[in-house]
Amino acid sequence: MAPKRPTSAPRPGEPAGRKGTPPVELAGQGAKFLGVSVLSGFLLAGLALPAVGALGIGAKKGAESFDNIPDDFKTPTLSQASFIYDSKGQQIAKVFDRDRTILTRDQMSPIMRQAQVDIEDNRFFEHGAIDPRGVVRAISKNAESGSATQGASTLTQQYVKNVFVEQAGDDQAAFLEATKKSLGRKIQELKYAMKLEEELPKEQILTNYLNITFYGHQAYGVEAASNRYFGKSNKDLTVAEAATLAGLVQNPSAYDPMLHPAAAKTRRDTVIAKMAEYRHITAQQAKDATATPLDLNYHEPLNGCITASAGMGFFCDYVRHVIKGDPVFGASAADRNKLWNDGGLRIYTTIDPDKQAAANKAVTTKVYTTDTVSAAMTMLKPGTGEILAMAQTRPYGLDATKHQTVVNLNADAAMGGGNGFQPGSTFKPILAAAALESGTPLNQQYPAPAQMPYPSMTTCEGTWTNSGHDLVANDSPSEVGPFGMPEAMARSVNTYFVQLEQDVGLCPMKQMANKLGIRGKASGAPLEEVPAMTLGVEEMSPLDMAGAYAAFASRGTFCTPVAISSVTGSDGRKLTVPAADCEQVMQQGTADAINTLLNGVTEKGTGSALGLDDGRMIAGKTGTTDERRAAWFDGYTPDLVGVVWLGGPEGGVKMDGSIKIGGRSFADNNGVYGSTGPGPAWQEAMSEALAGTPRSTFQLVTLPAPTAGGSASPSPGQNPGQNPAQPAGQNSPATNPPPNPAPAAGLNPPPGGGTTRGPGTGGIGGGIGGAGSLPPIPGGGIGGITGGGKPGKPTAHH
Repeated sequence: MAPKRPTSAPRPGEPAGRKGTPPVELAGQGAKFLGVSVLSGFLLAGLALPAVGALGIGAKKGAESFDNIPDDFKTPTLSQASFIYDSKGQQIAKVFDRDRTILTRDQMSPIMRQAQVDIEDNRFFEHGAIDPRGVVRAISKNAESGSATQGASTLTQQYVKNVFVEQAGDDQAAFLEATKKSLGRKIQELKYAMKLEEELPKEQILTNYLNITFYGHQAYGVEAASNRYFGKSNKDLTVAEAATLAGLVQNPSAYDPMLHPAAAKTRRDTVIAKMAEYRHITAQQAKDATATPLDLNYHEPLNGCITASAGMGFFCDYVRHVIKGDPVFGASAADRNKLWNDGGLRIYTTIDPDKQAAANKAVTTKVYTTDTVSAAMTMLKPGTGEILAMAQTRPYGLDATKHQTVVNLNADAAMGGGNGFQPGSTFKPILAAAALESGTPLNQQYPAPAQMPYPSMTTCEGTWTNSGHDLVANDSPSEVGPFGMPEAMARSVNTYFVQLEQDVGLCPMKQMANKLGIRGKASGAPLEEVPAMTLGVEEMSPLDMAGAYAAFASRGTFCTPVAISSVTGSDGRKLTVPAADCEQVMQQGTADAINTLLNGVTEKGTGSALGLDDGRMIAGKTGTTDERRAAWFDGYTPDLVGVVWLGGPEGGVKMDGSIKIGGRSFADNNGVYGSTGPGPAWQEAMSEALAGTPRSTFQLVTLPAPTAGGSASPSPGQNPGQNPAQPAGQNSPATNPPPNPAPAAGLNPPPGGGTTRGPGTGGIGGGIGGAGSLPPIPGGGIGGITGGGKPGKPTAHH
């Protein structure tokens, strides 16, 4: 008969135990008994749970949805990375709320799958949602240590918890709820795990687990982790690399191979040993893998538009605003945010990498990042609305010390931009279009004095009256009429367009702006019906102006600017994308007339120095605001529109003769003009963007001889048609020579050209038309508006 085991003496202050059985053995036997009963006991959900008396409302609540498991647990909607591509299919950026690429079972490395099972739950394929043997082992160890140091959650239970965490997202309260150590939460996780084991095969649960699990350094799922630490796809991992990743799951911070390489290697070797122990690799494979250094090929988690190349960060951000703001991507803001945050999108855009490179090069070489001013350029394809380029001087980013910004100076405030900039005289063609549509003849002539009070004008709701006695002036006191529309546009004569505006009315001009996509200011504020509107006081973005000019280029067809050509969802299905909604908003003849006028600006007017390298036909308009706080050139061919803005990002920089931009002094020109500041950037970008493409031409119209008339009110004390600088009835031909003779009917422009340039028109200050036929034109000079009230607001003129 075997001798009795000695009885252990009780600890001081403790009641004596039952004789013949040490307390540890009693705990072990109790644990084994509990292990046998685990399938029906809630104690097994957490292994180190409070006493039975702690069961209460929380546990009851956790049992309520036992019969119904949400679909998200069977086929979870996992947040993953989205990819944005240019028009040639090249990646612009990878954006994610969580860096994850979902794989199928067949796309995963078998060795990775096995390594994860061996270290986390080696009997995963043998037990159900609960592993009784693991529970017994854990309770025994916890009893021996006196603390809850050993867990026995199965891989399925871990997966369920990860789904709750994924659903919480960035909601801190939801995350705390998903991770709190409550009895009700543990029971709920256990029940979901049991239902999953009934409804999904083990292999699918493992696949889901490997796609959802966090591996540190913003890497979710095995594919992102493989790329993060080793710069390769998961299917290409070695045994040692798979073991490294598998070991991270228990504690991504403690085993971080970047911060704690020794701990990471020790953990990796533990995984390798387990794989050998369970005979999933050979002893030699284990030896070789253990002898291998960590050999990381770490790739930083580059996320978002800041990673875009060739200055495409702002366009990338614009795409984000489209998806999060356009109802086509979801009826509510919450729906659209979910689509973006869930990710998995393949977003193909309209951006042309070659034209983007040309625009980016032009604005960043003509204007330095460190300059006090900045430049921005948008390119559109007429007749389609496609945004082909969106570039600006300041790089995309948050580091102000590096002159970075996330404000997209090409776009309206609602699309990530600022409040816009006064477009100056580039707005005059919009009035001209409204005038021609309302029946004003192309040869309409006005006195256009050097200075005059604003006349009263009709609005959409009544009449505007000049109660503040505000004045409008031309660039120079010597710039006096009479002028016809072609010459007034070429010279950018302020008083001519104010007199034209009086005849047409403010309402038709506003309505024409609306038709051309300008439905408000860049800030989102409504357009103001004031006489200075035609002089460009309403702040616009380059994209606004590019859209309007694209309608001229396409013979009157306005298309809403679009940035996205197609989107594939995470499920592989095509999503509906915003349409350009092209519409004929003016007669083709009206657009042809505008193109003829603006071709005159570039042939014989303020933009005559801006011809392209290949001499092809162009049209455009310069604009320079009072005090030179902004300068523009909006130019185009029938195939491409380019708009360049130059100025202080907040509008507070006076670009006078003392300024240097891009290392260049503007002292000789007494400051910046539309033709001298943004013009050269436009010229360089467009020449490069159009090089080697067909040389299309506009359908120009015959310019008739100007005719006197119009109802524009003269200045006080001035007879109709009288120049205020001269006595009544006198109109000196020497001071006011007749405008250019009208071309013959049926004029066909020369190949690649437009009308032929005459001598003396090659640059700023050159004449208009033939040699010496008209006084010199300043290179986009500035007119003046004096006095108070809305019309007196600083604006742009030439």
